[in-house]
Amino acid sequence: MSDEQIISKLRVARERVLEQLSQVIVGQTDVIDELLISIFSRGHCLLEGVPGLAKTLMISALSRALNLKFSRIQFTPDLMPADITGIDIIEEDQNSGKRIYKFIEGPLFANMVLADEINRTPPKTQSALLEAMQEHRVTVGRTRNVLPEPFFVLATQNPIEQEGTYPLPEAQQDRFMFKIFVQYPTFDEELEIVRKTTSIETDDIQPVLEADEIESLQKIVRQVLVSEHVLRYALSLVRQTRVDQKKGIPEIVQEYVAWGAGPRAVQYLILGGKTRALLNGRTYVTCEDIQSLAKPVLRHRLVMSFLAESEGLTADSLIDKLIEITPIREDELVRDPRFQSLFAS
Repeated sequence: MSDEQIISKLRVARERVLEQLSQVIVGQTDVIDELLISIFSRGHCLLEGVPGLAKTLMISALSRALNLKFSRIQFTPDLMPADITGIDIIEEDQNSGKRIYKFIEGPLFANMVLADEINRTPPKTQSALLEAMQEHRVTVGRTRNVLPEPFFVLATQNPIEQEGTYPLPEAQQDRFMFKIFVQYPTFDEELEIVRKTTSIETDDIQPVLEADEIESLQKIVRQVLVSEHVLRYALSLVRQTRVDQKKGIPEIVQEYVAWGAGPRAVQYLILGGKTRALLNGRTYVTCEDIQSLAKPVLRHRLVMSFLAESEGLTADSLIDKLIEITPIREDELVRDPRFQSLFAS
């Protein structure tokens, strides 16, 4: 398949997915784009938004458009790890009469898993997702069970309820490629939502891609070339957040950041940039691709200081400042003394 055919296939797939989802979802194009970038990059997503913004409906509709096996897990305070991974049961073999162990698969055995309100279940159950997200398998007893491919975890959390919740640890948040904020709709979008949801309209979402096609596109994404300058630019954004490095760190980071992003942030910036480039009809990654993905990649990897919280400085506003002070031109970036010390550290 030629480069032109690959690009055409991805662009057409994106357009058809948006067309299918528009039957049930009004607006939220940026959110859907970030979900698609994550899926084609083999990443997982954490969605945050107040109740009623159609997060669950969006993910369910997306699984139908991609023709993937969908599973929803409603996380609750009494949910146990075995409730999501599956369990071994003893049953009698009708042929031999002997008792044998049989594994009963849990809801994690699907292509697209919606972990609904993930911050409402204890850390023990949250941790059961770690192996599945990273290794695409679960261990029950002494047996490792491989999950179906492709495999994605799309988790949601409610930012306004804090009582009875268990915030995700930073190490577990780092497993998610993106943290996506789902915002309130505009006036016109909300007007259309009311019309759609209070009438007799029904949706007829048709599959756009198959599982094997998604796996093929995931492999193609990794073949996209990235210039040395774009790699350095992505590294510059991430390395500026690490307060312990001292050299080349901007004053705003030293003052307002308690802990910065690790190497996984750079990996996801580049992978996401490759996918975004293909979706936009290019076979090369630009610094603009990196800039557009900086917030969803970095916002949950920055631990802001108490001073930042007291002054209302968010991770997103800090990322905006880092983009503003990082030269986008190659000659300026390489010759800047601050970044020279940053690269040497």
